[in-house]
Amino acid sequence: MPNSIRRSLLPVGFLAALFLPATSVGQTPINPDSALLAILEGLDGTPLSLGQAVQYGLSNATQVRTAEAAMNAAGGAERRERGYFDPELFLRLNHLDQELPASSPFAGAAVLNTQLNTYQGGVRLSLPIGTELELAMNADQLKTNSAFAALNPEYTSFGSLSIRQPLLGGFAASGRKELSKAEEEYEAGRSRYNQQVIGVSAAVERAYWDLYAAQRDYAVQKLTRDRAEAFLAETEVRARTGLVGPNQVANARTFLAQQQLLLFERDELLGLRSDQLASLIGVRPASATPQFLPVDEPPSDFPLEPADVLVKRALENNLDLQAAQRDVNAARTLADAASWEALPSVDLVGSYGGRGLAGTSQVINFPGLPSIPSPGRSMGDALSQGINLEYPTWSVGLEVSLPIGLRSGLGEESRLEAQVLGAEQRAIELARRLEEQVRATHRELSNGKGRLKAARNGVEAAQEQVRIGLIEFHNGRATAFELVRLGEDFAVAQQRYSDALVRTAKSAATMKELTSGIVSTDR
Repeated sequence: MPNSIRRSLLPVGFLAALFLPATSVGQTPINPDSALLAILEGLDGTPLSLGQAVQYGLSNATQVRTAEAAMNAAGGAERRERGYFDPELFLRLNHLDQELPASSPFAGAAVLNTQLNTYQGGVRLSLPIGTELELAMNADQLKTNSAFAALNPEYTSFGSLSIRQPLLGGFAASGRKELSKAEEEYEAGRSRYNQQVIGVSAAVERAYWDLYAAQRDYAVQKLTRDRAEAFLAETEVRARTGLVGPNQVANARTFLAQQQLLLFERDELLGLRSDQLASLIGVRPASATPQFLPVDEPPSDFPLEPADVLVKRALENNLDLQAAQRDVNAARTLADAASWEALPSVDLVGSYGGRGLAGTSQVINFPGLPSIPSPGRSMGDALSQGINLEYPTWSVGLEVSLPIGLRSGLGEESRLEAQVLGAEQRAIELARRLEEQVRATHRELSNGKGRLKAARNGVEAAQEQVRIGLIEFHNGRATAFELVRLGEDFAVAQQRYSDALVRTAKSAATMKELTSGIVSTDR
């Protein structure tokens, strides 16, 4: 066992003196510290350092994995919304074959048979300011049995650049709202993940020190039980020689029974603390051992800054609080967009492009009409005309939509503003609770040295009471009942000392968690 742990356990060694009889002829003094350390070193378990426990926790803790999944989901949502502004290629192909009965002598056939192939392709793009752009090329191929078709087959094309720009839509506030919201939610998820890493590290550390205290209390209780057995044996010997009465033997037996029951409780608590730590870090002790055994000693000295400094640092650095503010920003993004979207819709629309025509001319036997020469032979000729804008065309206009009453848009704006208010209040509540926790933890840390010193003094004073009580008991001036009462007081003092040993270390871990002092994101 490391020397540091031996030093921390040294005061409890005097507990052995509680039940040791006064040294007399033929008796060999027993070193109480050696007896206690022998119990500790004889405990069956898997040694575990604090560093190992923290690493296991960061690798296996379900809280970390859950926060990581939420962060990855938010990252996927952000990527999805960012992809909305990526260019999109499109292609449409369509074939139409139809037969129509002629209703006019100018149809060119008794039954008009047409075959139409339509082709459309291009690229679309949406901009963060709400602009919608489409660059497209359309081409048609028409075949018919009409005798009056001047071109058969006929190829037509139309190339265009179309634009739609909302004028009252808030531009980036509205067009980019879902991406902005997703970005804030991703940052919030990342902050919560990092805070969960810190939180799990702190939780593992606190659980580790709880196990340390449980191991120490178990060792003290086992030694108490062992000395209670020795004390009962001595009391029975003294009763047989007439030095004490049977009531004192009964007192010693009662005390032994109490210590045996307490030892069962300490054993169960030690196993419980080990199981709690194992559940947190996702690793069980070795199959041949019942529990983990801590090998590190809790530090007792921590540099402590003023409470106001720590509160300020927590409010600035706490990642949960930063995530709450990101939630406010995400809600505000939608509310700002809704205030624009509640207005009437006014869109500027326009297009610019060119047309093309080609095909193979056919002779039309119609009196007085000359045959029309073919402007080209292939689809490529028609496409070239459209691309080169040989026959340009353009359009521009406004589209206005005015819902009567504007109730839908204004209602949505009110709903989203209420969500912003709720998110702001949650952030304020979290900040207040955070300050409260920092100040409470600061008080525990500032009292740490004093608490440990007072607990150590209590152990030493209780040990001195026991020493005096033993002398009086052996001189017939104290009863076994009075002695076991002193033993109970000594056991309580030892438990308080165990609590003082780990309480400051646990408070330090909590303070690091509150101020987000350690962030491990190497994975």
